[in-house]
Amino acid sequence: FKSALGKTPRRPALKKTSHTQKDPVGVYCRIRPLGATDEECCIEMISSTTIQLHAPDGIKANRNGEYKETQYSFKKVFGIQTSQIELFEDVAKPLVDDLIHCKNGLLFTYGVTGSGKTFTMTGSPGEGGLLPRSLDMLFNSIGPLQAKRFVFRTDDKNGMEIQGQVDALLERQKRESNQQSTVPKTPSSKQKPDPEFADMISPEEACKCEGVDEDSCYSVFVSYIEIYNNYIYDLLEEAPIDPIRHKPPQSKILREDQNHNMYVSGCTEVEVKSTEEAFQVFWRGQKKRRIADTQLNRESSRSHSVFIVKLAQAPLDADGDHILQDKNQVTVSQLCLVDLAGSERTSRTKAEGSRLREAGNINQSLMTLRTCIEVLRENQMCGTNRMVPYRDSKVTHLFKNYFDGEGKVRMVVCVNPKADDYEETMLVMRFAELTQEVEVARPVDRPICSLAAGRRHRNQDGSVLNQLLDSLPALPACELVDPTDEQILPRLIEVLERRHRIRQMITEQYTRTANTLKSMLQEFDGHLMAKENFIHEQWGKLGEKDKIMFNQKNEMDRLEKKSKMLEYKIDILQKTTNIYEGDKRSLQQELESREQRLQRELSERKRMEARMQGMVSDTKHQWEKECVNPDRTTTGTPIRLHHRRSHSAGGERWVDHKPLSNLDLDTVMQPIIPNAIKVSAASEKALSKCHKYVLTHQELASDGEIQTKLIKGDVFRTRGGGQAVQFTDIETLRQECPTASSRKRSSDDGPGQHDGNQMDWNDRENRVSCPSLIHLGWSKTAIRVL
Repeated sequence: FKSALGKTPRRPALKKTSHTQKDPVGVYCRIRPLGATDEECCIEMISSTTIQLHAPDGIKANRNGEYKETQYSFKKVFGIQTSQIELFEDVAKPLVDDLIHCKNGLLFTYGVTGSGKTFTMTGSPGEGGLLPRSLDMLFNSIGPLQAKRFVFRTDDKNGMEIQGQVDALLERQKRESNQQSTVPKTPSSKQKPDPEFADMISPEEACKCEGVDEDSCYSVFVSYIEIYNNYIYDLLEEAPIDPIRHKPPQSKILREDQNHNMYVSGCTEVEVKSTEEAFQVFWRGQKKRRIADTQLNRESSRSHSVFIVKLAQAPLDADGDHILQDKNQVTVSQLCLVDLAGSERTSRTKAEGSRLREAGNINQSLMTLRTCIEVLRENQMCGTNRMVPYRDSKVTHLFKNYFDGEGKVRMVVCVNPKADDYEETMLVMRFAELTQEVEVARPVDRPICSLAAGRRHRNQDGSVLNQLLDSLPALPACELVDPTDEQILPRLIEVLERRHRIRQMITEQYTRTANTLKSMLQEFDGHLMAKENFIHEQWGKLGEKDKIMFNQKNEMDRLEKKSKMLEYKIDILQKTTNIYEGDKRSLQQELESREQRLQRELSERKRMEARMQGMVSDTKHQWEKECVNPDRTTTGTPIRLHHRRSHSAGGERWVDHKPLSNLDLDTVMQPIIPNAIKVSAASEKALSKCHKYVLTHQELASDGEIQTKLIKGDVFRTRGGGQAVQFTDIETLRQECPTASSRKRSSDDGPGQHDGNQMDWNDRENRVSCPSLIHLGWSKTAIRVL
């Protein structure tokens, strides 16, 4: 249990492991009889596990014009003929059996107002409900095994302590003396029971649990609380009554103990020793419950009641005489029997004022219960981790450890088959159907004490032997004074015969005890041998598992090394990929820049070709015009040859590269480049000062004459800081023999051609270099002309 102001501590990881076995919440359905035979019924029991709801008259039909019929399945359905004992056998008896075997349980009734929840839980005279039958079965099972009163004592932190017989006797006397002057004495099992609970359970219906540990002592504590308007009140608290101020009772708070179990702090826990005494305590708290009339039920419960049965047990010592004075050996289990308030619409109850507020709080707490169930179902079925809103209501907060911890949870859905409750019953059925899909951890068996079994009976056998020894008659006086005395000898013979019979009985008892002990020792030896064999087998299996674990460890180490190596390689590949990606991006950028430059150069070359074509066409047109009239040459008028300036005669700054290996031809027509820097070898310094470049190259023509070529280009800077030349034009100058050339011209060209030693400018060729760029690294290499 936890404080309402603090956060819920996390549970131990053991309870959240996937190996924990779980069982679904057991949901049962009970149908109560109709109040009148002429009432319309909307529920039909189809089988022992299924019911069907029929829409009554007045309910809107569906689209097809037919009433919708819905079926719901439960773990078991109890019809109107079901008796209280049949319901107890299937629902509550397994929970009481688990309570005696140190396992927790929760049982609550749920339904609309007037569906029979209180009758199912409490019952009536002659027809005891689940609560009185559970108490009766508990005390029938542990009755002779109970400890003396006040040997077990509750502390303030939901724990249990053990005190000795003397301390328990002193505390019992002290409390009885205090109660004589204040409140009536605690009801004893010998007192006459309250007539309200007289004959609730017939002797024929009494039952008990089998397999109870007889080497332990038990004690039962009960507490009774109610949750009203989301406040917790102790129904067994003996608070003084102030008739003037009418001060309401103090509400309690919830806390959490060291085992993460919720409990009501300061709640009264009464130790009871019989079924009748437990009935008296229950009825005393029942008289304080909030019960008010509503439109639906004359005696409708307006609060949730929780009756908690706590069973404490501890083993006997080795002699079987006293309880072990060890708090760690005390085991506490509890069974919560809950009667929830009825759920209904406030419009039907006609509630006003405080009754309206009560109904709102009841519906709010039940809605919180539905929300918690829905979130639990979603987390378990969908694998989500949503927070369950237990703290939104005191009811869900109190039972948090049952759903998150371990134990059994049972719910009895009570329904009224009358047509007026059809819509509310539909909501109850949907909630019950949802609850069945929630799973709760199965309770585990508690460890058994290591002391030998049968300690209680062995002590009883010893007491019988001591009684026999104490019953030996004393020997009478054996002195014979008178030989005729006939009384002493018969009396002595009778005493000796009695002592002989008692001795035979002691011998038989000793023989039986010895045989029992011998059989127990043999059985113990057999168990010990079986345990030793089992341990030997387990050691063998453990050795095999160790080998498997060793091999698995080696394999895991190898895989881990391989994984690290692969991670290292992946890291290297990732870095290499990053480098390649960077190079790729830089190359892409350089390629894009070169493509742009090529596009610019291609467009410039096209413009230059167009310009040169225009110049060639103009020159050809001029020569043709001058050669049209051949008479001009015969009249002696000299033909004026126009000197064509080389393309190198522009206004740009040129580098005139004439290698020393060139021959001086001493021709008249020589290309003249003004403001040119003349060099005989490659010079980066000269290129850095000029924009144009021309290289004079000589080679032999096909006719054996020397042919001169002027290779021209543009100079531009490179990224590396050097100079590069892009060749754009070649001018060819060719010499011919005067005689051969005149004859050739007279035969080929006809009259009108001039003779003389002059250069044939008609053979001049203007060509554009290939589109590729020729880069000259002037800082490292020079142009080599082959």
